[in-house]
Amino acid sequence: MTAKPAARPARPYFSSGPCAKRPGWSPESLSAAVLGRSHRSKIGKARLKDAIDRTRALLSLPDDYRIGVVPASDTGAVEMAMWTMLGARPVDMLAWESFGKGWVADAVKQLKLDARIYEAPYGEIADLGAVDPTHDVVFAWNGTTSGVKVPNADWISDKREGVVICDATSAIFAQPLDWAKLDVVTYSWQKVLGGEAAHGVLILGPRAVERLETYTPPRPLPKIFRLTKAGKLIEGIFDGATINTPSMLCVEDYLGALKWAAGLGGLEALHQRANENFQALSEWVAGAPWIDFLCADPAIRSNTSVCLKIVDPVFAALPESDQRAFVKRMEALLEAESAAFDIGGYRDAPPGLRIWCGATVERDDIDALGPWLDWAFHEVNGER
Repeated sequence: MTAKPAARPARPYFSSGPCAKRPGWSPESLSAAVLGRSHRSKIGKARLKDAIDRTRALLSLPDDYRIGVVPASDTGAVEMAMWTMLGARPVDMLAWESFGKGWVADAVKQLKLDARIYEAPYGEIADLGAVDPTHDVVFAWNGTTSGVKVPNADWISDKREGVVICDATSAIFAQPLDWAKLDVVTYSWQKVLGGEAAHGVLILGPRAVERLETYTPPRPLPKIFRLTKAGKLIEGIFDGATINTPSMLCVEDYLGALKWAAGLGGLEALHQRANENFQALSEWVAGAPWIDFLCADPAIRSNTSVCLKIVDPVFAALPESDQRAFVKRMEALLEAESAAFDIGGYRDAPPGLRIWCGATVERDDIDALGPWLDWAFHEVNGER
C-alpha cells in the first residue's frame, strides 16, 4: 500500500458544477434573503436589480448591453437565444465537447436550421477560421467537459453581419471576454462564482436586441422564451422583472458572491485566482509521469475546467470499460478520505479526471490535492 499524504485539502470541492462555494461562505450569509415575499414586490425587484447592477459593474459591461435573470440555468439562456434569434440567416455551429454538441443537436434536429457544423474531438478545437462573417455563430467560449477554450475572439470579424451567441458559463469571471465581438453571452450562477443552480443569466448586446425586434422566428415560442412583445424588447426582464419566479434564496447567494468578488478586487482578482490555481495544478502535472492534460495545446487549455488524461502505459492498454472503472475507483478512494469530491471526467469524454480551478477554489487546496491524486492512482494500480 502507498502511504497517504500528510495533509488533506481543507475544502476538497473540485466539482465543475455546481462549483465550490466561495471561501468563508456559510448559511448565515443568506439571512437577508427576501423569503415569503413576491419577487415582484418592491423589495424583491430591488434585490434582482441589485444583482443585475453588480454583475454589470463586476464585468465592466458596456452600458448598452442588457442583463436578464432567466430560468433553467445556462441551458435555458442559450436555448432562449437560439429559439428567438436563429433562422434569419445561415448559422455556423462550433463544437468541441458535449455542451457544444448539444447546441448543434438543437440547431439541426429541433430548429432544423440552415447550419454548417464544425466539430473537433475532445482535447482539440474546431476550425475557427472557417466561420463566415455573414452567418450567425453559436459556440462555447470554454468547453467545460473537454478543458478546451478559444484563445481569443480575433477570429470573429469586426464587420460581421450575423449575431454571435456565446455560451460562456465556465469562462465568465475567469477568462477575459471580448464584449465587442459577442452579441449574446450566457452563463449560470453555479459555475465560477459557486452560486446555486437553476438560474441562468442572459446578456444581450445591441445587435442581439436589433435581431429580436426585427425578426419573427417561424416557430412557436414557449412563454419562458418570449423576449419581445409587439415587436419590442420586454425591457422589464432586464430590470429585475423576471419571466418566471426565481428563488430569492439563490438570488441572495449570488449577491453574496458578487460582493465577495468585488471585495477581492473585482474581475482582475478573479482571473488571477483562477490562473494561480491552474498554475498550481500544472506544476503537479509536470511532475506526475502518469497523467497529462487532455488538451495538448497550452494556448487553448482551460484554466477552470481542467481535464486530464491518464497516460500510464498499463492504464492505456486497458479496455475503455476498465479504464472508466479504474477512474471511478480512484474517485471512491478520494471521496472516502474526504480528499477530493467529484473529480471524474465527463461521461462522454475520454476516461480521466476533471479538476475545477476557478476563483472559489483556494490554491492551497490545489497544492494539497496533487499528492492525493498520486496516492489514489498508485493504490488502484496496485489493486490490479
